[in-house]
Amino acid sequence: MTKELIIAFISRDRPGVVEQLAAIVSENSGNWLESRMAHLAETFTGVIRINVSEVNANALCDALDALKKDDFEIMVKNTDASAPATSPVINFEIQGPDQKGIVHELSRTIASLGASVEEMETRLDSAPVSGEPLFVADTKVRLPDGLSEDDFRDALENSASSLFVDIAIVEDD
Repeated sequence: MTKELIIAFISRDRPGVVEQLAAIVSENSGNWLESRMAHLAETFTGVIRINVSEVNANALCDALDALKKDDFEIMVKNTDASAPATSPVINFEIQGPDQKGIVHELSRTIASLGASVEEMETRLDSAPVSGEPLFVADTKVRLPDGLSEDDFRDALENSASSLFVDIAIVEDD
């Protein structure tokens, strides 16, 4: 039997962080399934999904825990790998002048509709003409059963207009 684990980490950014994690997974016969990692404010942070045999899971967790001595913050969580969701996913991009509360208002709208954020990547860019800070978010949201894409789009656009941001629905490739 295998276990599926989610590993969340934060480390001081330096060469070799991913290799340290990959070596531990490999040395304990784990299989690296997917990950998201990024450099943020002089740290390197990420989330990794792996599977590992129950026989090797404790040793793998102990090896990850030992990384705390090497300036890592680590959290490991067992998951309940269930059947993948089949409801529709909508991709959209948000752009507008940077201001406090954009993520809060949009996530409030998404949650109030019973939808779920699958992925969200945010960043600050410079506006093309003025050079002012421009907030940008690339987001994927899974709709609940019974919520149409049009109703979701309408609610999102109402929320966006109160924030003076633009929302563009992005079609899948």
